[in-house]
Amino acid sequence: MSGPAAGTAVAATTTDVVCLGESMVTFLPSQPGRLADVPSFGRGIGGAESNVACALAAAGHRAAWVGRVGADGFGDHLVETIASYGVDTSAVRRDPFRPTGIYFRTATDRGTDTHEVAYYRAGSAASAMSPANVPYEELFAGRILHLSGITAALSDDCLALLRELTAARPGRPLVSFDVNHRPHLWRGGDASVLLELARRADLVFVGEDEAEEAWGIVGAEAIRAAVPEPSVLVVKRGSAGATVFASGLRPGPRSSNAGGAENAPGARSTEGGGAEDAAGPRSSIAGGAECGGAEDAAAATGPDTVTHVPALHVDVVAAVGAGDAFAAGFLSATLRGLPVRDRARHGHLMAAAVLTVPGDLTEPPARDHADRLVALGDDAWGTLRLGPGWTAADRASEEVRTP
Repeated sequence: MSGPAAGTAVAATTTDVVCLGESMVTFLPSQPGRLADVPSFGRGIGGAESNVACALAAAGHRAAWVGRVGADGFGDHLVETIASYGVDTSAVRRDPFRPTGIYFRTATDRGTDTHEVAYYRAGSAASAMSPANVPYEELFAGRILHLSGITAALSDDCLALLRELTAARPGRPLVSFDVNHRPHLWRGGDASVLLELARRADLVFVGEDEAEEAWGIVGAEAIRAAVPEPSVLVVKRGSAGATVFASGLRPGPRSSNAGGAENAPGARSTEGGGAEDAAGPRSSIAGGAECGGAEDAAAATGPDTVTHVPALHVDVVAAVGAGDAFAAGFLSATLRGLPVRDRARHGHLMAAAVLTVPGDLTEPPARDHADRLVALGDDAWGTLRLGPGWTAADRASEEVRTP
């Protein structure tokens, strides 16, 4: 049967976030240099959506990852490693005919010309995901369903699946969508479909550079004009920080799927990210809408609130995994019903944790530690400098270094 059953709905859940996408075994170089010159590699895991699930679980949330892997040793490694972070992997499907994807990368920054990635994912088990073979009951069982544009690029069936999951329908959880434009995956394809998917989601993450490269759209305001439907749009601006547009409709998970948890953003706009922007939980949202996506967006009234949140000064060890970590931090704070400014700050902190280690995943800062940093005034936030080992500090003062 293709697609979820009509009227599919979940009355209650024990899962906070369900993440769907491909995860692969990644081979990390033992030393800098060209792939041709690296003598050996260490094995790890990589995958935007599973990275988010692992980070959320490590931060104390109930996260699940749904994917498809081969019935092979690499598939075993992926499932076991992701589960070791506390992620529910019970809905992962094994494919006896297709392999688990793998890739090799260099140690350099992904944004530089010297960065190399060699993917071996064509015909992978994950590329066979389709509306006919995914577990909809598990996908719709969380407060938030997190997706990314990487999945849409894997195959026509994967694109059809994302269109199915982002369609407005009763019982759909809040849909979070990270554009995650990967140019090499769209060679010969049309990346403008990512704009279509973003407009069907409730919460969207997109980088300014991604929007320009994939859609030819320049600047945060222009991106919002092109993506007006989501209740919350997070435009990541690199070292300039993040700009969050919030319409006030369904900016937090629905309480009908959350067992009554506080889940509205209660955001008031601040043009500098400085003033407090929380007005408390919005009961009309928490107990309201029955479905998400385009239907809710069409009902939105009132102008956006716009919140600018500066990035942190970070001593970068490896510039990989930061986008996934930012999304995890933002989603974690969304689940907690925190104000918009604090959501973005938690995103920056989670990204800083990953940027200061060699791999895509790391132990996040303790929640009370992160909360103390998030509560800093604008001047103190602007002078934070975080380096390797900062997440292990017991007190905020121990990892704060001013330039």
